[in-house]
Amino acid sequence: MGTQATGDRPIYTLSGHSLIGDKRTTPIRGDLADISLAGKLFAPHYAVPMLRTGIAPVTEIHAEPHATAMPVSALMHGEEFAVLDVAGEWAWGYCLHDNYLGYLRFAGLGEDFDATHIVSAAATLLVSAPSTKAPVLARYPMGAQLACGAPSDCGAYLACENGFVPQAHLSEIGGVAPSPADLAERLIGTPYSWGGRSGDAIDCSGLVQLVFGLKGILAPRDADMQQSEFGEDLPEGAPLIRGDLVFFPGHVGIMADAEHIIHANGTAMAVSVEPLSIAAARFAAHEQAIVARKRISL
Repeated sequence: MGTQATGDRPIYTLSGHSLIGDKRTTPIRGDLADISLAGKLFAPHYAVPMLRTGIAPVTEIHAEPHATAMPVSALMHGEEFAVLDVAGEWAWGYCLHDNYLGYLRFAGLGEDFDATHIVSAAATLLVSAPSTKAPVLARYPMGAQLACGAPSDCGAYLACENGFVPQAHLSEIGGVAPSPADLAERLIGTPYSWGGRSGDAIDCSGLVQLVFGLKGILAPRDADMQQSEFGEDLPEGAPLIRGDLVFFPGHVGIMADAEHIIHANGTAMAVSVEPLSIAAARFAAHEQAIVARKRISL
């Protein structure tokens, strides 16, 4: 690759093969690409990403720019998003924490803020005053990041987002004490939803990404990515322990103990716990029911 100068604007030239990587995380489409790909992949136009932050409790990310398109992920309150294009109410770009591409409503994005805490309960409520009897202003699910101030006079609430949040539902960012398996158990009963990755709605790989992310361990978005890129393979015959990941064809779960798995699944349509043998039996039609077992160093 190389560049040629024309006036004050560089013109990028390509040499050799132009190879597109994973389309889920390579920021290029037919008419546009991220400026980081200039000289590597051809596009009619290149854009410098505009960094924005999620300001809604959760903003769905879609495969296409309309509300009925398949959701592929979600942006949590406080997470950053790199905007490459805006058309009407929709923005196209990628999440900074995992580079996952998609379309979301631009109204769900705002200016960056310094988050101090993260919701580590299944969900919490923002209320108008530090009281159990105060009106509810908003609901924030597990994974939402908030900028919080000093505790209230009673000590049970933190001032956040022009309201108050119960301190028991929050952890300081970087200081989440429960293990990923502990956090996953807090989400038992959370509805299953393709593309979900929050305490409101979640899919199998979203559960893994969320609970390890709260511990500061970044996981890729999808199950196949996690299988190939996340953690260390267990030797054949090694016993499973709490927190290990077990992968099936297109599916993943977290071990609760040596014999039971916590996973967001379409059978229960929720996060549930069941014997690993029962979960594996659903994949009996495949050549291999369990395709990988991995352990994550905490």
